Amino acid sequence: MKTDRKGFRQMVDEAKSRIKTISLEEAKSRLGSDRVVFVDLRDVRELEREGMIPGAFHCPRGMLEFWIDPESPYHKDVFSSGKEFVFYCNLGWRSALATDVAQQMGLPRVLDMEGGFNAWKERGLPVAERPQKKA
Repeated sequence: MKTDRKGFRQMVDEAKSRIKTISLEEAKSRLGSDRVVFVDLRDVRELEREGMIPGAFHCPRGMLEFWIDPESPYHKDVFSSGKEFVFYCNLGWRSALATDVAQQMGLPRVLDMEGGFNAWKERGLPVAERPQKKA
């Protein structure tokens, strides 16, 4: 029996064939640039437990499409800024899928960070605590 079912690995591989993935070194060279926004796609619990790349914008993966689309009532202006975006998650799977979706939605300059936040931390690159919400 033939099935058209795709597993997550196939979906990630297909996404990676359509997007640009940059190395940790390339990502680090962009850190601190006012022309680049790092987008952390992880769950808030992951950010609280692990920290995040300093200055990154947190966009939970489940909200991405709604925050990118200017027609959405949930649109976030950062995605209309004309800046370059570096997407990352924990291992690089969610960010590959998200980068692919963002490109399909017309976000012009979006990159996937190789290896995700785990690789970033293992390399000893800068990590910050998640900023606390103001009460």
